[in-house]
Amino acid sequence: MLHLRLITPSDRTEAVIRLIEKTVGTTHLAVVPGAARNPVGDLVMVDVAREAGDELIGGLRELEIDTVGSIAVEDIDLSLSKRADQAEADAPGEGVDAVLWEQLTEATHEESTLSVTYLAFITLATMIAACGVVLDNAILIVGAMAVGPEFGPLAGFSTAVVRRRPRLALRSLTALLVGFAVAMAVTVLFSLLMDGMGLFTEDMLEADRPNTAFVYAPDAFSFVVAVLAGIAGTLSLTSAKSGLLVGVAISVTTVPAAANAAVALSYGDTSQTAGSTNQLLLNLAGITLAGTLTLLTQKWLWSRQRR
Repeated sequence: MLHLRLITPSDRTEAVIRLIEKTVGTTHLAVVPGAARNPVGDLVMVDVAREAGDELIGGLRELEIDTVGSIAVEDIDLSLSKRADQAEADAPGEGVDAVLWEQLTEATHEESTLSVTYLAFITLATMIAACGVVLDNAILIVGAMAVGPEFGPLAGFSTAVVRRRPRLALRSLTALLVGFAVAMAVTVLFSLLMDGMGLFTEDMLEADRPNTAFVYAPDAFSFVVAVLAGIAGTLSLTSAKSGLLVGVAISVTTVPAAANAAVALSYGDTSQTAGSTNQLLLNLAGITLAGTLTLLTQKWLWSRQRR
């Protein structure tokens, strides 16, 4: 169940109430006239089944409540109510299959913003991965994958394509490209520093690396894994199972490939640089394609299910 807290101008409150009452899957409607002060208006609260949430939020936006008032949405972890149980039973479809497009857009918008924190995480992840590839240490590679925040912009770009939001697409693409460019540039400097300290050597990079050689040797499996990870990651976002994103993060080699490309570039190894770059691009393309197709499929299946 979802809990909606609305601030509505007094002249639109009746229209909002009518919309809520005709939406199948709503319950616990409460109206407090004149309670809101900023902006001035009435306070309306209602619980709605997740599978009916997108329809209700869409209707509220058509009434421009998001412009002249406020729409706040919260997940309800526990609701002990027969009315809530009945509302969920009445709403068409299953809540776990429902996609809250406004919530998804907002979440990916936040995750795909080019911020100092985002740059710090992707740079630190790439530097950790650099240590992993030079030392041929799979544990460091897995750790770097988990730290990397690059799935946010990838999901944001897929969402933007499906929802036809060019500004979100541009924001996501900018965060992705600038983020990796900065991370790789800093990692080149980091590699040179580590070499000067005697902690990195070219021999270590060129040696047999059975645990990490895959990051500069892309093959068909690289694309297949990226596609599967893109599907899993998108489903975890749309079903609010964000904990699964950690598993998605450690199944693709975007950050390790970027790290290996940076280290190889610092030593002038164009072969490994090219191979790692191809691995990076292959993973980015696979995740983006899978994410977009998954969202399109969910949108189509949900529309059929509701009909």
